[in-house]
Amino acid sequence: MYEVLVYLFENYYQADLTPDHGSLQRKLTAAGFENEDVHDALDWLKSLTDVPQAALPEAIDLSDAFRGYAPKEFGKLSAESRGFIAFLESAGVLTPILREIIIERAMAVADESVGLDKLRVIVLMVLWTQHGNVDTLILDELLPDGSQRQVH
Repeated sequence: MYEVLVYLFENYYQADLTPDHGSLQRKLTAAGFENEDVHDALDWLKSLTDVPQAALPEAIDLSDAFRGYAPKEFGKLSAESRGFIAFLESAGVLTPILREIIIERAMAVADESVGLDKLRVIVLMVLWTQHGNVDTLILDELLPDGSQRQVH
């Protein structure tokens, strides 16, 4: 699933150029991705774009609030992942609302654990879908090692 998400970002960086769901599914299958991975990635991405920010509590915007993790979140997100989220938030890359969306999307993946590499892809997709662009310096931190960096 993560490879499909990175492929989508690299090939459809401008979100308004993304083809419809059916065409996208055919293109991804033709690109060599497994049907199950394509289906999982597109469902996950659709759920991400359907996240209503209005559903999040207003108090979440408090910038000096401490974010503790529920036992389920603590168990699923590796220590590196939790540290990376804190780093991005302290660097001003993430707002509290974006942080919550990232945690929610990480909890939605079928994987038993979400390590740093997987979390980086999740953060990349959240920033891409919520902002429409990703800062070049942040992009270098988020793309998995060895990924093409042809984004313009």
